[in-house]
Amino acid sequence: MTLPKLSAGWLALVAGAATVLALPPFSWLPVLPFSLCAAYFAWNSVAVWPRPGRARAFVGWMFGVGYFAAGLYWVSYAFLVDAETYGWMIPFALVGLGAGLGLFTALAFWLAGFAKGGGFARWAGFAAAWMAVEWVRSWALTGFPWNPLGVVWAFHPAMIQGAAVVGVFGLSWYTLLAMTAPMAGHLGAFGARKGAWKGVGVAVAMVAVQGLGGLARVPDAPQPVQDGVLLRLVQPDIPQTLKWDPVLRRDHLVDQVILSRAAGWEKVTHVIWSETAATFPIDGAENTFARNIVAQAAPPGGWLITGAPRVSPQGEPRRLWNSVIAVDRDGETGAIFDKAHLVPFGEYVPLGGILPVTKITAGRTDFSPGPGVRTVHLPGTPAYSPLVCYEVIFPGAVVDAADRPEWLLNLTNDAWFGLSAGPHQHFAAAIFRAVEEGLPLVRDANTGISAVVDPYGRVVASLDLGQRGVLDSPLPRPLSATIYAWTGNWSGFLLAMVFILAPYFIPSRLRLRLPTTT
Repeated sequence: MTLPKLSAGWLALVAGAATVLALPPFSWLPVLPFSLCAAYFAWNSVAVWPRPGRARAFVGWMFGVGYFAAGLYWVSYAFLVDAETYGWMIPFALVGLGAGLGLFTALAFWLAGFAKGGGFARWAGFAAAWMAVEWVRSWALTGFPWNPLGVVWAFHPAMIQGAAVVGVFGLSWYTLLAMTAPMAGHLGAFGARKGAWKGVGVAVAMVAVQGLGGLARVPDAPQPVQDGVLLRLVQPDIPQTLKWDPVLRRDHLVDQVILSRAAGWEKVTHVIWSETAATFPIDGAENTFARNIVAQAAPPGGWLITGAPRVSPQGEPRRLWNSVIAVDRDGETGAIFDKAHLVPFGEYVPLGGILPVTKITAGRTDFSPGPGVRTVHLPGTPAYSPLVCYEVIFPGAVVDAADRPEWLLNLTNDAWFGLSAGPHQHFAAAIFRAVEEGLPLVRDANTGISAVVDPYGRVVASLDLGQRGVLDSPLPRPLSATIYAWTGNWSGFLLAMVFILAPYFIPSRLRLRLPTTT
């Protein structure tokens, strides 16, 4: 069965928007086989049209417009923080994100058309092209790997253990195969007789293998914890509209100190604040006033680890960094990390000399990038890898492989996005880094979600979005380096290639009567 090109495009657009319902915070997973089968059918249906490559790319672009425009609606909240200045950009941002990121799904649908042969080859090629383009999206134009398909499983620990082998992109590949199997069967991937029902069986079997394999990996007992480490995460829930108010900035510091020193503070070894929780620079000799206030939150004999802006010393060209700084009780700084992967238009303006806009964060000076991912060795502290804001969404780019840390520390400020889906999606991405690397994750967010996650992706403790308070938790121990930690995304590509080539090597008597793939 075929569809007119425009009808296939509209079907793909609706399918893309519907797929968003499977993402956090909705997590309506039963929508996936319907939306993704519809997308696969729309892609397949235009194969007989003149210039089928263009038709497939158009269908893929329409799917991407629906998926990214609906899935990233919350980006518009950031422009409402200063609506008078930036509100006019909302429609351009939403349309631009959908249309621009849709080019990646257009590329995936177009590439999938090069899979020649029977239904099985088309099915396998479609999933492989999807995974390859998700990977491209993680680095092209500085990268934006937000909401890869595999992230739908984030809050189901048994279902995400495969990420320790193939990463989130490999899990996207597997998920797409499973969820499109019924339609692929209907279109002949498993033989002409009862193909759709065979596809349903394949889908059920794949999901069962995924879940049972994960259950076998995850222990029943909680993960052992680091000796002598007790963390206190502080979530002050300061609205972004007030965070940089010059009248309130000092009060915000004092308020977070008071929260930090709530009952039990004397037992804590590390107090952790969120990204730019200190809105004043606190690292230089000229910043002792603010640093002395902040230091009052450091527990006796321990550290306060906080986000803070950092400014170049007086007399040097003005530069600005988004940093993570450790301060002890005496106001001495123990370690400084500068964010390397900056947010376009949030922390700097690409082509700033050409585009007539400024960054939306406070001040007019663009942030400068730091040297990149590294492991921090702080006295009395297990070695950690600091990640600021969306640095945590980049698979395979959160750990210094030459100096493996014992935990991941993600400081963020999702107050820009209110009580929307954005913070939930951000947290879901962070969970995957813990499983991929086999490392516990500590996440502190100004307005939430703050949490401690063990290396199996299980949430040990958390503070909900929009909640004010502190969270005390021990630090889970790490696992040995995972397969993904050693191979990165290559393991997923290798598995996809094996799957594509398998029909050529399976003895004919063992095949499920697959149609020809040549």
